[in-house]
Amino acid sequence: MASNKKKGCGQRNLTRAQKAERARSAQQREERAKARAEAAERTKKIFTVVVCVILVLALGIPTMALAFLSA
Repeated sequence: MASNKKKGCGQRNLTRAQKAERARSAQQREERAKARAEAAERTKKIFTVVVCVILVLALGIPTMALAFLSA
């Protein structure tokens, strides 16, 4: 029974160092999540630019070829 009492007690009685460690861990998690979101946004922008370039080339090259051959 004494061990059950200790388990419940551990959550409530945190030392100052434990509280600081938990706060630091939470801050690090937030920083990692923010970095991950920024990386995903950057990847999305790069993907959009690449798709636009491919579409411009896919539409522009045949148009220029037809204009050259019809002249």
